[in-house]
Amino acid sequence: MRIVLAYAGSLEGSAAIRWLHERHDAEVVTVTLDLGQGRELEAIRDRALALGALRAHVLDARDAFAHDYVVPALRADAPHEGRVPMALALSRPLIARTLVEIAGIESADAVAHTGHAVSGTSPLDRLLASLAPTLRVLTPVREWELDRGTL
Repeated sequence: MRIVLAYAGSLEGSAAIRWLHERHDAEVVTVTLDLGQGRELEAIRDRALALGALRAHVLDARDAFAHDYVVPALRADAPHEGRVPMALALSRPLIARTLVEIAGIESADAVAHTGHAVSGTSPLDRLLASLAPTLRVLTPVREWELDRGTL
């Protein structure tokens, strides 16, 4: 099995690489999007590879994010909802689309992410299901039954 994991370099994402490999006997391919965070993303790529990822894609998505998501949201006067940063909310469709594209390139059987859900499925789960209904979506942090206090 091959799984494409949305990977931002977090502790949860780092643990997910090894867990997906061991739990699903899978080859894990990571995808990190540069949305203009101002961080050194090559270090995140190197960490993913050191943790056992088969490949680690770091893609410059700044222009697509700004053009396709940020500018239209600003023009629409999109509100910030709850405690989710606007950038995260705006980036989800791009993250989902990119995971599905890389999954196709990598001939992956599944995609994975470390997003949390308030009840049942997360917005990223729903986006992935709508873009690729036959692609399996895994969310390791929900199966671990951990909360942020135990990490």
